[in-house]
Amino acid sequence: MGRVRTSMGIALVAGAVLAGTSACGGNSSASTPPKDDAKASSSGSAVTPSPKPTTPKPLGPPMLLDTITPQTGTTVGVAMPISVVFTNPVATSARAGVEKAMKISTSVPTTGAWHWFSSTRADFRPQDYWKPGTKVTIDADLKNVPNGNGRYGTHSYTHTFTIGDDNRASVSVTGHSMKVTHNDTVVKTMPIDAGSPSFPSWDGTMAVIDKQKEVRMTSCSVGISCNKSSPDYYDLTLPWDVHLTTSGTYVHYSTGDPYPGHSYGSHGCVHLSLANAKWFYNFIKPGDPITITGSPRGKAKGDNGYADFNLSWSTWLAQSGEGQITTSPAA
Repeated sequence: MGRVRTSMGIALVAGAVLAGTSACGGNSSASTPPKDDAKASSSGSAVTPSPKPTTPKPLGPPMLLDTITPQTGTTVGVAMPISVVFTNPVATSARAGVEKAMKISTSVPTTGAWHWFSSTRADFRPQDYWKPGTKVTIDADLKNVPNGNGRYGTHSYTHTFTIGDDNRASVSVTGHSMKVTHNDTVVKTMPIDAGSPSFPSWDGTMAVIDKQKEVRMTSCSVGISCNKSSPDYYDLTLPWDVHLTTSGTYVHYSTGDPYPGHSYGSHGCVHLSLANAKWFYNFIKPGDPITITGSPRGKAKGDNGYADFNLSWSTWLAQSGEGQITTSPAA
């Protein structure tokens, strides 16, 4: 099924969100300035007034962030990256400096690295999954940090979040089943239907972006069909939706495939029965990894949502300015 529109990312200012086009089976594709320490001066008995505080002259136009995830104060899954989106492009030559300014500290030493998916999006992930219980802080002191294109940071941003229990789901397209584990123990195995040969599901590991109790999904929103007489046309509002990619992959219940486990019944999503979809919705959280195997479509691109772990570690490091680091607790 296809979703009309969704969002991912948590805004740093004013609660805005980073919007992403999505549909099931669709193609992926101000802080106060410092004041001078002004003192009165004297000339004989006369006392001149203290000068008015001055604002330092900006080094250039501002470099700002659109979004940063996860949201501060949240608990997320072991596959959740830190994802930062800038309002303007960051030059390749400036990326190491920007990365160093975005300091990552953790309660458990963690080997990880930044990776630039584009000139405006940088993600940090561990080499392997986060260890459950880890406290993570990103302290992005970007004041006066250049982006290499004439802009300079003006703000500091701090987000602190926690890695929760290790929940995972493994989907077998050919086996029409999904196995769910909690801290390495299997807790449930459920029948599923995945994408059809014409509209296959993505393979690979995708960290849950978000979830909603209801999502309107349409075929027209992703160019599958806008013709109401087409057998591929749909316009449905469906329940218990767990969001996997910005191109529109979900795990959910579908009224068109109420008893999954025997066929290929979707336009790229993973279908569960109504009872199982509700259970899975309540069990899973953002950042938990969902791994799909057996689909001919290939792996989702790393920036199609939070599919960061679809990249090998060597590939990840190839687009890192600073390279591999090992984090330490905050000072």
